[in-house]
Amino acid sequence: MLRYLTAGESHGRALVAIVEGLPAGLRVDEGWINAQMARRMQGYGRGSRMKLEQDRVEIVGGLIRGETIGAPVALWIENRDWRRDEPDITRPRPGHADLAGALKYGFDEVRRVLERSSARETAARVAAGALCGRLLDEFGVRLFSHVTEIGGEAIRERPARLEEIPALAEPSAVRCADTEAEVRMKAAVDAARARGDTLGGVFEVVALGLPPGLGSHVHWDRRIDGRIAAAVMSIHAVKGVEFGLGFASARTPGSSAHDEILHDPARGFYRDTNRAGGVEGGMTNGEPLVVRAAMKPLSTLRVPLRSVDLRTKEPVEAVVVRSDVCAVPAAGVVGEAMVAFVLADAFLEKFGGDALGHIRQSFDRYMEEARRC
Repeated sequence: MLRYLTAGESHGRALVAIVEGLPAGLRVDEGWINAQMARRMQGYGRGSRMKLEQDRVEIVGGLIRGETIGAPVALWIENRDWRRDEPDITRPRPGHADLAGALKYGFDEVRRVLERSSARETAARVAAGALCGRLLDEFGVRLFSHVTEIGGEAIRERPARLEEIPALAEPSAVRCADTEAEVRMKAAVDAARARGDTLGGVFEVVALGLPPGLGSHVHWDRRIDGRIAAAVMSIHAVKGVEFGLGFASARTPGSSAHDEILHDPARGFYRDTNRAGGVEGGMTNGEPLVVRAAMKPLSTLRVPLRSVDLRTKEPVEAVVVRSDVCAVPAAGVVGEAMVAFVLADAFLEKFGGDALGHIRQSFDRYMEEARRC
């Protein structure tokens, strides 16, 4: 079983992550992981902290000469914004974990909640997910993300082929493959910043090259779409997840909602459409996985909403802390990490093995059998 844990606070000394279950023999490059970390820090609408932090991962266990040894991999991410002493915060923000966390743990101030509930924790997730992405890459699986909507401004055109998206999205300040939509999205962010507001949006994660059969139909907790949805919903501020047509399928007749099955001796089974988003019956079906997530506006506003002081119970304005106007482009990178983790876990569940070579033998045999069917 593949699993990971993170620890650390937003303004603590460091974030740490431990990834357990990776096979021995996987080559890991810290520089490649740090490139993924840098992608998370970018995006139009990010705040001043992204100029201060220079997230870099140090692998402190689980590797010898750049290769996994089957032991847990330990990751360390130092916080440059480390603060030893901070004043209490007693004005919870609507939409944040502040109040619910304080009530849950019996706190009379919310710093003890917000330090861990902060989206800063996602830096550790991206590091852990990068390791999972490396495993998938060994078997030809490629993941990427792009932004489809910010503040109500949505893309109107997308490339004919999914493979073309990264080259268009990665240079974009909002990680959007539609240059005309990028202009509208940036203008929306600028307008929100001017009025002290924040914006949400939608990002899409795509996985290419997946084999059919990851996940299972036999139990609710083994269904791959349920597992991915839970992982993506766990990202801070995400409020909705859909695959393929998603909610639009509820308004589409069955004759136009499903993907007809075709067969070719060279290709095996395939589809001309991908309305299911690569998942049927709780399993990958061999088509590209396409999952989208809706992210709400961030809860820290420079023009704050009404709140109540936890100690005095007097009406107040919510606290204003350093934050972003929009973090949808960064959330897409986190989404990649979470999808990579679930897919890697399902991949190991399907193909087993404690060493990369053993997994490869099982994978190659399965794929050959699938092509012959």
